[in-house]
Amino acid sequence: MSIRLASLDDAPAIASLLTANRDFLAPWEPLRDESWFTADGQRAAIAAVLAHHEAGTSAPYVVLDDDDAVVGRMTLSGIVRGALQSASLGYWVAEHANGRGLATAAVRDIVRSAFDDLGLHRVQADTLLHNVASQRVLGRVGFIQYGVAPSYLRIAGRWQDCAMWQLLADE
Repeated sequence: MSIRLASLDDAPAIASLLTANRDFLAPWEPLRDESWFTADGQRAAIAAVLAHHEAGTSAPYVVLDDDDAVVGRMTLSGIVRGALQSASLGYWVAEHANGRGLATAAVRDIVRSAFDDLGLHRVQADTLLHNVASQRVLGRVGFIQYGVAPSYLRIAGRWQDCAMWQLLADE
């Protein structure tokens, strides 16, 4: 298992995963236009996040299994410098790759990169209150829940409360 920087060449694989996992991911994702599930839609999304990467405000990765096949996405977004030195983490792993420790290993790797390579002080992750699997991943890596944000994200077509998690570089 590993992570690597996303590239435009990943668009077909990601589109295929998103299509195959549409029902599995739907409870955890915003409502998406049909173009989101196409290679062209993913090429556009990756191009946009890579532009943010060039500007230093995002770090988009793909999650690879032991055979180097793309099985998910992971992004540090909203990278803020100055006094905050923080980023928000978002990720998903395909249903067929769940339960094998890939998400936990990938979160460990991206957090290590956030602290060691990017010099960040804090990584934040938010989960829906009922997303126990994601909360377990964060807990295994050392994140702590520090609060709940009411109506924080519009997921699955409605505003939902989120558990707020963080990991500090010195923890």
